Amino acid sequence: MFDVERYLKVLGHTGPVRADWETLRTLHKKHLIAVPYDSTRNTGNGTSLWEGVDIDPDETFDNLIVEGRGGVCYELNGIFRLLLERIGFETGVLAAGIRQMDGSFGPDLEHVFGFVRLDGEPVLVDVGFVGPSYLEPLRVNDEIQHQYGNDFRILRQDDYHVVERSGRTGVRQPVYRFRLRPREFAEWENPTPDLVAFARQLAHTGTVIRGRAFDRGQRILIGRRLLTVDDGHETIRGLVDRADLDQVVADILRTAD
Repeated sequence: MFDVERYLKVLGHTGPVRADWETLRTLHKKHLIAVPYDSTRNTGNGTSLWEGVDIDPDETFDNLIVEGRGGVCYELNGIFRLLLERIGFETGVLAAGIRQMDGSFGPDLEHVFGFVRLDGEPVLVDVGFVGPSYLEPLRVNDEIQHQYGNDFRILRQDDYHVVERSGRTGVRQPVYRFRLRPREFAEWENPTPDLVAFARQLAHTGTVIRGRAFDRGQRILIGRRLLTVDDGHETIRGLVDRADLDQVVADILRTAD
């Protein structure tokens, strides 16, 4: 059963709870550290990856917050959005196409995240993207926003806004692109052909993605490839040994606690 006090306790938040920037910034980072990303649930779902995009609040709360299971974008961002609404934030749903390895972007509805309005201006909120990405919310403007050795910037490109990130190397790359308009869950009920084709491609690869943030960065496990971003420095390590892989998975999901 959804419970604000229990939610805040799991996040380790003991400070003031107000609908302001400091509360949003603090809870956003704490959420990324406390609740992992885990795509295991979607393995084998075929083209039904977004079937539960309109989450059941109580079931999702029990799974992710009480039991500590990792979730996917719409679960993590959905339950966090409900917390923010209970606190008093004005929230909404957004969708994004993630940058692919070849530099193209996925379909517009690929990634489900959100925004809040503070002082009449939109602020991006995303605790359901495995990364590398922002640990704290991003204001939607073209100024460079510094976070833990990374620089983020949101640029306009035609009808889209593009979130870009650069680490210590200074090489800037897009994270994802989105249209700055609230989305309705009904948009996922009848997926577009490009979204269906994308889901088939993901199902074919069968790659499980897991990740969790820490104070200065993120650990992202894609199959057997571990990417660590620490204070803007990136390292990549292939996990050949099964015991090594199992230990990293346990560390990310905290099943070893």
